[in-house]
Amino acid sequence: MGAMDRDWFYQDNNTKPKRIRRQRRRRSTGRGLRLGTFGVIALVVGLYLTPTVFDRYILAVALPHLPGSPVPPRGVDASDVPLGLPPATNGSTSFALHESPDSSQDFVAYDPCRPVHYVVRPDFAPAGSDGLIEEAVAEISAATGLTFVYRGITTEAPSEDRETYQPDRYGKRWAPILITWTSPAEIPGLEGDVAGLGGSPYAHTPSKPFVYVAGQVQLDAPDLTNIIQYPDGRDQVRAIIVHELAHVVGLDHVDDPSQLMHEGNNGLTALGDGDRAGLALLGTGPCVPQL
Repeated sequence: MGAMDRDWFYQDNNTKPKRIRRQRRRRSTGRGLRLGTFGVIALVVGLYLTPTVFDRYILAVALPHLPGSPVPPRGVDASDVPLGLPPATNGSTSFALHESPDSSQDFVAYDPCRPVHYVVRPDFAPAGSDGLIEEAVAEISAATGLTFVYRGITTEAPSEDRETYQPDRYGKRWAPILITWTSPAEIPGLEGDVAGLGGSPYAHTPSKPFVYVAGQVQLDAPDLTNIIQYPDGRDQVRAIIVHELAHVVGLDHVDDPSQLMHEGNNGLTALGDGDRAGLALLGTGPCVPQL
């Protein structure tokens, strides 16, 4: 969240005034000068520190309640404990996670202490695709331990600049994951042999971990309409949706062709051991009720 991700710095050189050793009055003047200089330094340091204090302890609390706020009230739907637990895996390391924006945070994930809401725009869905999104969501939910909640259909169109908070449309909580059947005419990134796109932006409040919110899956309806007509077409389309949802929760592409997250997937329809290990890890993200 750009408006809240501020880092403030200050420098205190602590430069001492020269000592004056002449007459008694001069020593008194020197003592006054020393105290005055330290007072100025303290004032400057205080002014530099004020934005940090303001952002961390005032703005973070007040911002959700301001008119036109870009963020929802804090802690909506948050529980004290994770709503589910990821399954045990065989410890495979054949997975990759999206890079964290903070070097002190190993990875970014959805908050496991909140339900992950999602909506679907059904326009342009291929014939015979009924139930595939629900099946793919259930597979990602089982692999991560995250609790997904279907919020129904939406008329919201996919966008590269989607608003992460849309209270008029979805209420006073982070916008749900948006899953759409679309085309290159609407999303140019689907040009060529790209069957789908998936990912999530992150939210952040000062001194707390980054958390994914308001992800999107954009499915190339014309391409998938062709694929679903193959003998194993439903399985192929479901695998593509699973692949994109895995991007949404934080998995990146891998070079291992035995994994569903391999960029050039050739006919795989099931998660590999590495995929499952990565998804299980992403189900152990931090709970951040301050968002």
